[in-house]
Amino acid sequence: MNRQFWRMAVLSILIPFVALAARRQVPQTHGQMAMKDPNWEELMGSMDRMHAAMASIQPSGVDDNDFVQVMLPHHQAAIDMAKSELIYGNDPQIRRLAQEIITDQQSEIQLMQLWVKQQGYDSKKPN
Repeated sequence: MNRQFWRMAVLSILIPFVALAARRQVPQTHGQMAMKDPNWEELMGSMDRMHAAMASIQPSGVDDNDFVQVMLPHHQAAIDMAKSELIYGNDPQIRRLAQEIITDQQSEIQLMQLWVKQQGYDSKKPN
């Protein structure tokens, strides 16, 4: 029992130090990175808006409609991130990809919104 007590005592002292050392090893957080890189801030903002929009959707009980309602903010986030790439990116190949993403996602958003309207479901337009 005495041996077990000492093991627990040593572990209770070591665990906080190991956790602190691991925390120091972690690279910059999103918040720290955003202060240094406006592109990163825009990318994370797009993701945050997407997650908030997706989380606000209530299931309708119609699988097709639920899929479309969740995909609309997802596609809008892709557009927002691609626009950020066009502003801040330098690689011509990736910039071309970003432009294609914008074009394709806008077309798909319009198709999904048309479907929602034709089906008579309520749709929240992406920002």
